[in-house]
Amino acid sequence: MAQALNRALRDALSADDRVLVFGEDVGALGGVFRVTDGIARDLGEERCFDTPLAEAGIVGVAVGMAMYGLRPVVEMQFDAFSFPAFEQLVSQLAKMRNRTEGRLPMPVVVRIPYGGGIGAVEHHGDSSEAYFVHTPGLHVVTPATVQDAYGLLRHAISSPDPVVFLEPKRLYWSKDQLDPSAPVPPIGRAVVRRPGRDVTVIAYGAGVATALGAAEAAALEGYDLEVVDLRSLVPFDDETVCASVRRTGRAVVVHEASGFAGVGAEIAARVTERCFHHLHAPVRRVSGLDIPYPAPKLEHLHLPSPGRVLAAVRDLGWEY
Repeated sequence: MAQALNRALRDALSADDRVLVFGEDVGALGGVFRVTDGIARDLGEERCFDTPLAEAGIVGVAVGMAMYGLRPVVEMQFDAFSFPAFEQLVSQLAKMRNRTEGRLPMPVVVRIPYGGGIGAVEHHGDSSEAYFVHTPGLHVVTPATVQDAYGLLRHAISSPDPVVFLEPKRLYWSKDQLDPSAPVPPIGRAVVRRPGRDVTVIAYGAGVATALGAAEAAALEGYDLEVVDLRSLVPFDDETVCASVRRTGRAVVVHEASGFAGVGAEIAARVTERCFHHLHAPVRRVSGLDIPYPAPKLEHLHLPSPGRVLAAVRDLGWEY
C-alpha cells in the first residue's frame, strides 16, 4: 500500500504543477513509512520538501498556499502528532470555504498514518477519526485496499474541499496488484467487499480485514456475513449501508477507536433511524476499549479481532 500511495503522489505531482508535498522528513528520508520515498529526488525539492517539527505551522502554511491557488498535500508523521495542528484543522482549514461563501476552495489533503497493530505506543497508535468526522467542512476517507489507496488519494488531491486522508499503518506493507488506470469509486461511496445474507458488518480501514476474517470464521458456524467497506466516513454513504442492512436485518459496526461517542455510535444511530422496521436485533459495535492506547504487548486485547466480531454476531437475536 505504501508504494501505491507513493505512485498516487508522483502521478498527481506530474499531472498538476500546483500540487506540493511537504511535512516532517518527507524529503530526503522519504517519510517514516517511506510513502514519499524518492519523490524529492525525482520531482524536485521545491515540490516535495521537509518542514520543521511544527504541525500547526505545516497545516497553517497549507491553508495559505491553498488560498493562493496551490494544492498542498501534507503529512502528519503519526496520528497523535496531528493534535498540535488541531486548531488550524478545525478553525481554519475546515471553515475557510464556508467563511468566504465559496469564493476560496480549500484543496488541501492532510495525510495521517493512524491505528494500531504495529507494536507502537501511545502517540503512535491512536485512532483519531472521530475528532475529524465531527468537524463540519472536512472530508474524511481511509483506504482498506491497495487499489483504493491509489484511487482515493488521487480523488482527494483533486477535491476542492479539505480531505483528511487516514492511512492504516498496519496496511502499509499489504501487497496486491495495482492498476492506476482502473476506475475507483469516488469519495462518498462505500462498497460491498463480501456479499452475504445474514448480517451486515460495517467496517473501514484495517477493520475491513478483521471483518472479512470474521466472515470466514462465521461461515463455519452457518452465518453468512456481508462486509461493507465504508471507504469514506464523511460524506457517509447511507444508501449502500442501509440497502445492505435492510436486506440482512442485522448489523455490526467494527472500528479500532474507543467505542464511547465514537464513529460506531453515529453509524448505529443512523442505521437504527433509517432501518428500524427491518432490524431483527439492536445494532452492535465492536471497537477498541475505552482506555488510552495500551502497551504493545497488550494491543491485541484492545483491537477488535475476528473472534470478537463473531461473538457479537452470535448475540444478534437469532431467536427471531
